[in-house]
Amino acid sequence: MKPFPSKTLTRRRLLCGAAGLTTLATTPVWSQPKQKMDSQRNVVVAQIVDNSAAQIDVSKDFLIGCRAAWQEINAQGGVNGYAVEHLVLEADTSTGSLNNALEVVRKLPNCVALSGTVGDRIASQLVELLKPSRLNIAHVAPWLQNSEFDGDAVTFPIFASRQEQIAKAFNSLSVMGIAELAAIYASEQEYTQYHGDIERASSSLKIRLQSFKPAGDLALIGKTLTVNTPRILLFMGGTPELVQFLQGIGKQAQQRYVIALADVNLQTMMQMGANRATPVMATQVVPMVNASIGVVRAYRQTLARLFDEPPTPQSLAGYIAARYTFEVLKRIDGQPTRSSALQAFQQRQTMDLNGFRVSFNAQGRSGTYVTQSMITPDGRLIG
Repeated sequence: MKPFPSKTLTRRRLLCGAAGLTTLATTPVWSQPKQKMDSQRNVVVAQIVDNSAAQIDVSKDFLIGCRAAWQEINAQGGVNGYAVEHLVLEADTSTGSLNNALEVVRKLPNCVALSGTVGDRIASQLVELLKPSRLNIAHVAPWLQNSEFDGDAVTFPIFASRQEQIAKAFNSLSVMGIAELAAIYASEQEYTQYHGDIERASSSLKIRLQSFKPAGDLALIGKTLTVNTPRILLFMGGTPELVQFLQGIGKQAQQRYVIALADVNLQTMMQMGANRATPVMATQVVPMVNASIGVVRAYRQTLARLFDEPPTPQSLAGYIAARYTFEVLKRIDGQPTRSSALQAFQQRQTMDLNGFRVSFNAQGRSGTYVTQSMITPDGRLIG
């Protein structure tokens, strides 16, 4: 198999292209040129990405990492000599487009896996849709942060759950002697899904908790915090909502500190003009992007060669997700099929991805790895 020609891409070009995460792709969008593909000889791996306003910053970086990995894999010979066609399908949790994306997959018999579904909401919806669909296709969902789906027969989350991230954040506060915390919810959906986990975590660590239910204008919530509000704030929401909230608390004289989870893209937050006076720390489910371990070095080299983009935890997660999918598929004898791929993933074998370990627990989830990073006022990422 001949390697596919690579081409340096910028975020602007990616977003302006056919897979720009701005509208639903009604036809397949391939990561490699179609003229190089033989639909009977190649393996299709489909990726469904959320193009809604709340998730686009996470989705675009995660997709960049996946694209980089699949181009690298094809340049090195593909899966057992078969080129991988990376099919990107865009969807929105508020429309029926996820069903449309599944219908595209259904009509492609050589689509052997769904890999890299992002973000968490659309990954969760996809788990539910796959149950009655009878597609019997492996759903590699690294960004599925809801642990309620652990153990699903066709779903394979490989990164830490939201519950693990919350526990990490609370443990770090406990070690620092923090006795109280305020939880800010960006929407009713976040409040409904996560307030129970947060209350249990705070109770177990004996941290007093104040909860702020969503009230429309997040900037207004930030402006109306009082001297009795804890200085440490746990924010449950995405990057655009966090930027809005920071605009409000930036008006206050009292210094606040904000903790967010992995759905927040710190670099994008700064690019959107967030208040720089408030320190923001976020959990992440992959190593630091400047780490010296092999998989991170390979990611940085590939990203620099193919994309005019800075490294981010989200694109590193996408890169690792694609590399994990490849490592499972290459253990299959000959050309992978939908059924042989599903059987291979269901073995849930321990795997070392050049320094990043994937090993599943009894509940069917691999990752418990969580670290934290902070964005400095001058835009540097430290951890």
